[in-house]
Amino acid sequence: MLKLGVLRTGRPPAPAIPQFGTYPDMFMELLGRDAYDWRVYAADEGEYPTAPEACDAYIVTGSAAGVYEDDPWIGQLLDFLRAAKGRARLVGVCFGHQAMAQAFGGQVVKSPKGWGVGAHDYSVVSREPWMDDSLSVRLPASHQDQVVEKPPGAEVWAASDFTPFAALAYRDQPAISMQPHPEFRPDYAKALIEARRGKVYAEDEANRAVASLGGPDDRARVGRWIANFLAGP
Repeated sequence: MLKLGVLRTGRPPAPAIPQFGTYPDMFMELLGRDAYDWRVYAADEGEYPTAPEACDAYIVTGSAAGVYEDDPWIGQLLDFLRAAKGRARLVGVCFGHQAMAQAFGGQVVKSPKGWGVGAHDYSVVSREPWMDDSLSVRLPASHQDQVVEKPPGAEVWAASDFTPFAALAYRDQPAISMQPHPEFRPDYAKALIEARRGKVYAEDEANRAVASLGGPDDRARVGRWIANFLAGP
């Protein structure tokens, strides 16, 4: 059974955890608790495996932090990702997507476009071997930071006007990443918006985001893509 490590880099709002679980829990729900030998590492507290080879692959979760911040744990995370290059499969989501880009030579900034929140549509611009034939995907988003320069060796596989570097596939290592959140159930995405209403999001922005989450999405499809990638050639 594939050993799959989750590098936890953040937490949901405390009141949401009893209902929705932690971010590692959400990935376990998306990909199947019995499908992998799961290992969870509190990267935001400096916890890592003894060597990248301790797991066959790693998922880097979302976080409220910015990868350009000078917290010591963020530097540790970037160092671990560079050490893991070519030694384990890597999957990054939201902050994880940004951390991988930053670690491997790209650039991440706090975008002047503001927040991307609610369900967003992304065009598939590069058909990868682990995908089906879909031309677009709709997934929950929750970010203000964005990748604005992709690393050498990475190609965009999904994009939108708001997020041109929405998903990357690395050609120089077995690694993929994406800005949106396939692990977020719509009810959790709504709960997160409500927790930030009036603090992070204005009322009309929160209302639009919540309304956008009422329709179907492609979480299950992208979950299958991640599983296909993890299975690997």
